Amino acid sequence: MRRLLNFLYNSAAAVAALCMVGLLIMVMLSIVSRQLGFNARGTDAYAGYLMAGAGFLALAHTLKMGEHIRVTLILNAVHGGGRRALEIWGLGFASLLSSLLAFYSSRLAWNSLQFNDISTGTDATPLWIPQLFMAVGTIVFAIAFIDDFILELLGQRRQTSSGEMLRNE
Repeated sequence: MRRLLNFLYNSAAAVAALCMVGLLIMVMLSIVSRQLGFNARGTDAYAGYLMAGAGFLALAHTLKMGEHIRVTLILNAVHGGGRRALEIWGLGFASLLSSLLAFYSSRLAWNSLQFNDISTGTDATPLWIPQLFMAVGTIVFAIAFIDDFILELLGQRRQTSSGEMLRNE
């Protein structure tokens, strides 16, 4: 099961990286088209879709690598059972919120598909396509939080050090 979950997180990160490459291509196409005197329509919209896709799809991998910003001021002041209780509460609450985000993101994409909702730009893209990136990203993110929550309850969660304190000014 652990291998499957890690594969899921890494696959979402790989697709996020592909979205970043696609974003670069869209920006470069927009720049080159302006320099050569023609208009590549929809590049701004597609760049935005790909940027959102990259952000949402990278959430779970970033969480599992310990790179999400955490407010550790209170957590570092508490030790022992109190710290573990705070971790469990925080992960439980984050699991709930990320699950709600996944549910409503998925519902938004589904509604866009059902209503044949399209973008208002010249590209007229069916909106469920870019919203699918958000839905999948938030679902994988919710799975990652639930995974961490269960691992914390079982006492098997690894604390990853992100080096955040090294980057403070």
